[in-house]
Amino acid sequence: MIAKQTNSNLVPPRCPAAFLDRDGVLNVDRGYVHRSEQLEWVAGAPESVRLLNEAGYRVLVITNQSGVARGFFDEAAVKSFHAHMQSVLAEKGAHIDAFYYCPHHPEGTVKAFAMACSCRKPRIGMLERAASEWPTDINRSFFIGDNDADMAAAAAFKVRGIKFDSRLHSLPDLVRQEIVTYKSLQGPLRT
Repeated sequence: MIAKQTNSNLVPPRCPAAFLDRDGVLNVDRGYVHRSEQLEWVAGAPESVRLLNEAGYRVLVITNQSGVARGFFDEAAVKSFHAHMQSVLAEKGAHIDAFYYCPHHPEGTVKAFAMACSCRKPRIGMLERAASEWPTDINRSFFIGDNDADMAAAAAFKVRGIKFDSRLHSLPDLVRQEIVTYKSLQGPLRT
């Protein structure tokens, strides 16, 4: 089971996607973040999402949320947190097209979610579902993540992985570089 939240019921034609991990890329990872008051953006994250929106990329969040399986919070909390992120982004002229999250973990304490699954990164179930629901030009897409599981998922899905460390990198600069690189290699994006 892969849970999804979407910003729209209308799916435009094939476009490049920016697959983004959530904790550590968009919001500061404080461990099992799930309440709206815990939202602390990584520096420049809302701007980065807006830049991707303006450049014609789909912004698709791909996130492991094992706190559900561990009993720390439920799926409603995950969905509420994502809705809060969308609300704050909307105030800044940005949006995420869809959130995909894996609530599973093999060592979970909530029986319904205590399992090995095909969606938990580094497996590619969430990426496959996102790309099928949002027709994606994989050759012009990329995945920004902050850990080895993210990079392994990107490699297995055959999309370019970019390892991000908010202490060392500027997310807006990295996004600008990706937009320019792919525009110069492939020509203008269609929106």
